[in-house]
Amino acid sequence: MPHTRNTPGQVMVASLIGTTIEFYDFYIFATAAALVIGPVFFPSDDPTLTTLAAFMSFGLAFVARPLGGLLFGHFGDRLGRKTTLVASLLLMGSATVGIGLVPGHAAIGLWAPVILCVLRFAQGLCIGGEWGGAALLATENAAPGRRAWFGMFPQLGPSLGFLLANGVFFCMLVTLDDAAFMAWGWRVPFLVSAVLIGIGLYVRVSLTESPVFAAARSRRPNDGMPVMTLLRRNKRALVQGTLVMIACYAIFYITTVWTLNYAVNGLGLDRGTLIGLLCVAILGMAIATPLSALAADRYGRRPVVAAGLVFTIGVGAALGPLLASGTAAGVFVFFALGLTAMGWIYAPMGALLPELLPTEVRYSGAAIAYSLGGIFGASLAPYGAEALRYAGGASWVGGYVIAMSLVSLASLATIHETRTQTW
Repeated sequence: MPHTRNTPGQVMVASLIGTTIEFYDFYIFATAAALVIGPVFFPSDDPTLTTLAAFMSFGLAFVARPLGGLLFGHFGDRLGRKTTLVASLLLMGSATVGIGLVPGHAAIGLWAPVILCVLRFAQGLCIGGEWGGAALLATENAAPGRRAWFGMFPQLGPSLGFLLANGVFFCMLVTLDDAAFMAWGWRVPFLVSAVLIGIGLYVRVSLTESPVFAAARSRRPNDGMPVMTLLRRNKRALVQGTLVMIACYAIFYITTVWTLNYAVNGLGLDRGTLIGLLCVAILGMAIATPLSALAADRYGRRPVVAAGLVFTIGVGAALGPLLASGTAAGVFVFFALGLTAMGWIYAPMGALLPELLPTEVRYSGAAIAYSLGGIFGASLAPYGAEALRYAGGASWVGGYVIAMSLVSLASLATIHETRTQTW
């Protein structure tokens, strides 16, 4: 019986909506960590300790992401992409709504940060499984020569999810006074997730399995452990994919989490103004993403990613002088440069990471590489940036961005061009 194919429109909408919702859920915690998680769940007489504890809870999800890639990747390579993606979306929504309902430290004491961290860990598990499946849903249904373009749609989801997350926070900040926002307003973005998850599930359950996976399973049923095959045959690709990802993680979370926190607590700028500026700056990422994908299909993955990494080195060098201005304008310019750099590097990854791996381990390998990149590039980025600023100032944080970019460039130099390979 012939395999029923998804239409290009179904693929694009399902991959875009799914990642938009999942990253909305993930990013609202990032914004909350910069603004409220510390005082609500980790109160302390020392503001620096409160900030570091909030960033620690933020980073916890990145520790969970490789485990999520392993767990969801196993079932994605064994059972199929569609079923696994539906499960990750449902579990992510449950964890996010749970965070919005957890009482603060003042109400239940130490149980508050414990429950918060458990739910944040669950978010990490789910996002670790989401990205690999969404990227494969798009690229395994792509027309020849269009994998980077199709793979761009799940990559565009983070931009839209971030814009939606910060847009909801912005609405809360401009309509509530500070006391109401800290008391309950910050919870609203988490509870809104319940509605979004319902929309995402409706879209995804209508899909059929990708034809590439269906053909591979009919040729050689995978009755083993995909991760063992991955580690036995594809270790080099796993390491390459991990290291090439770390720069875009580092620039994104230093821009959106550490810089936001520093601008509020270190420079004394208004929360609502900064969230509004982030919502504008994210448009740079949203514009860079499709342009980079088109370029990656035309010129190749390697030159496009290399150009983005060189640009990111320049952004890291500009970080210190821009923030030293102490003005909202200087912060906004850094927001815009950092997010544009992220979008340019990130877009080709939707094709590049899957292209490094064979079909039978593609979900596991892409998800684990993506998630391990998060540990090295993102989990410690806000925490480490704060420690570096305390030790040597904002210019040291820029040095961290430069160092991460150089590591990714070195990894990229070892990767062969994948644009023309067939699956």
